[in-house]
Amino acid sequence: MIDRVLELLRSRQYVALKQLISDMHEADIAEVFSEISDRDSMLRFFRLLPKQTAADVFTYLEPDIQQKIIEAITDVELRSILDDMFLDDCVDLIEEMPANVVQRVLRNTPKDERALINRYLQYPEDSAGSLMTNEYVSLKKGMTAGEALKEIRLTGVDKETIETCFIVSRDRKLEGEVTLREIVLADPDTLVDDLSEDYIISVQTHTDREEVANLFSKYDVTSIPVVDQENRLVGVITIDDAIDVIVEENTEDFEKMAGMNPSDETYLKTPVWQLARNRIVWLLVLMVSAMLTGAMLEHYEAAIAAIPLLVSFIPMLMDTGGNCGSQASTMIIRGLALCEIEGKDLFRVWWKEIRVALLCGAVLATVNFIRITIQYHDSGIAAVVCCTLVCTILIAKSLGCLLPMLAKSLKVDPALMASPMITTITDAASILVFFRFALAFLSARL
Repeated sequence: MIDRVLELLRSRQYVALKQLISDMHEADIAEVFSEISDRDSMLRFFRLLPKQTAADVFTYLEPDIQQKIIEAITDVELRSILDDMFLDDCVDLIEEMPANVVQRVLRNTPKDERALINRYLQYPEDSAGSLMTNEYVSLKKGMTAGEALKEIRLTGVDKETIETCFIVSRDRKLEGEVTLREIVLADPDTLVDDLSEDYIISVQTHTDREEVANLFSKYDVTSIPVVDQENRLVGVITIDDAIDVIVEENTEDFEKMAGMNPSDETYLKTPVWQLARNRIVWLLVLMVSAMLTGAMLEHYEAAIAAIPLLVSFIPMLMDTGGNCGSQASTMIIRGLALCEIEGKDLFRVWWKEIRVALLCGAVLATVNFIRITIQYHDSGIAAVVCCTLVCTILIAKSLGCLLPMLAKSLKVDPALMASPMITTITDAASILVFFRFALAFLSARL
């Protein structure tokens, strides 16, 4: 369908194009813009969209495309878009735009809304306050279900969410919440207070946004109220914003686990020099730390010269240790992110990984002992390799679980203690253990 839209746009068949996009979702229409290269065609296509559709599509666009459109349209068109956008989307837009575009957006925003935007922008970027919106339905304490339904009909048109309504006292303190379903199905004379849930899930304006996202996942809710220190309702966070946070946090964790600095842009839109800069720091750190492994090999040069066959087993030992550490760290980091594992579980987690390491080590050592004995007819070297393998796996599994949990307890992102760091430490440890066993078991041959 996107190809058909582009074809109609190129051939200027605007009547057919309007008919086609009328049946498309806003997110799909926004995807078309990423395929349009020149600004004139982009602007023509945008002006073909109905007024309400244009505002909805605008929120799905990438920041660079939003900037191009803002710079090309008139103030009247810009005001029309901003009037139909929800407050949290306006805040997100302003956070992404350069200063000159921000000035123009604020200049075309109503004074009262501009004051709210400025207030929201004062909250830390990673806080609940930066995610919330003021487009929600609030019901006064003591209302009946019938009165609540009238209030929803009266004010709900311009609200981002009406599925859950929030009950507040006269001084705006949060007293409870009730779903639209409960209001519709209740007797009109029933008080909304009686329909309210006993337990209210809420967050404060400075609650970390990752913690907010975890609450959505834990309690399966579609919105969470945001209160100030005096429990006054100041905003609501909706599920769409929580999903965005989850995606951003997961992407950031993956990048850190791979030994890269996180990037705000998508891969294809990130400049080459930026990609290189994000990676080079960790590459330098890991390269310097890997020199320790080289120094160890140099230290045991005499043993290598006496039994050259020992060198052939080093890559296998190092790779196995790195893989085991990566497996453990991935599971633990994921568990920490989902709050399935806490700091108090450190010894339970470590003991479990020790048992896993012993089982894995036993299987891998047995296979290697049989292979080396058959291939080289040398049970001494087989014993050295197998003992080293078990110890390496024990070390790798221990580091894979302990380092991320230690980082978490020190308020450091556990993803920093992921594969590259653990692999580097495990490599050095495996070399040290390998030659210690070789000196102990094969001393007569060295």
